[in-house]
Amino acid sequence: MLKAMSAQIQRLRERTNGYTVTPSQYARVAWAALGALALIVLSGAAVRLTGSGLGCDQWPKCGGNVYPPLTTHAVIEFSNRLVTVPVSIAAILAWVLALRRRPYRRDLVWLSATLPLGVMGQAVLGGLTVRGALDYGWVMGHFALSMLIVACAWALVWRSRSEPGQRETSNRGLVICSRVLVALAGLTIFAGTAATAAGPHAGGSPGQKINRLQFDGRGTMDFVIHRHGEIALTFGVVALLMWWLARRLASGSTVQRASTSLCALLALQGAVGLDQYETHLPTELVWVHVGLACATWIVALWVASAAGAPRLKPAAAREQLAPAASAYTSV
Repeated sequence: MLKAMSAQIQRLRERTNGYTVTPSQYARVAWAALGALALIVLSGAAVRLTGSGLGCDQWPKCGGNVYPPLTTHAVIEFSNRLVTVPVSIAAILAWVLALRRRPYRRDLVWLSATLPLGVMGQAVLGGLTVRGALDYGWVMGHFALSMLIVACAWALVWRSRSEPGQRETSNRGLVICSRVLVALAGLTIFAGTAATAAGPHAGGSPGQKINRLQFDGRGTMDFVIHRHGEIALTFGVVALLMWWLARRLASGSTVQRASTSLCALLALQGAVGLDQYETHLPTELVWVHVGLACATWIVALWVASAAGAPRLKPAAAREQLAPAASAYTSV
């Protein structure tokens, strides 16, 4: 299968041989793809929080037609489907233009290919979510896949901004802390989706039967919300540790800026979370909370990327240099 895909990529390169993209141009394309993929997260959250998840109870059609009926929930849900079009274009362009980037980078081609594949997977999963009447498992999986695609888009942005051999190296403890930070960020977001799945914003409008997350009767939501808060607190403590280590170990300015930004975002996210809990989860605040969660995820990835790789001894570095160079091919 990999051989067939490699042959197809080679044919596409030959067909587009007359057009090339510079590294700086491609970096802007990668940023645009990341922005588009973050945008669809916000539009999807709007669908759920307005109770429009079943505004179109069919997929891919809506109300039996290719266009939605003129009802609020149907229009909102169908609009989210339409947002998929420019997002798909941005994802496909990121892949196609990676083929024309000069110098050619095979790692960017393979990494960019995950974006259109991810968007296709999201479309299929979105259809299954509708057909499954917004069962909490489908909805949580839908959001989790969005975060995975955003992570791939960020990796593409980060790799496209520098050439091979320019990757920063850091203290091993700093790198380990940054990776723990990303794991906690993912766990915090997952717990947040569980809290939403157990709460009042399950995606359906009044009168629609939605299978919410429930394992402890009415106490499920409080249980999940408190576990989400505890994980988020741990995440915040590790973020502060990362911020302190970045300064203590005299790391580069990039990792210091990234860790500072993450701590600021977490402080804001915590304030919004407490406010929405005290005000019984108003729709607008929950949407802001989701948007901040997406931003926090990207910044946590930025911290890990800026931390780089553990510093190697000179001999070990020479041993790793030769096999690493084979991952890149110039034309």
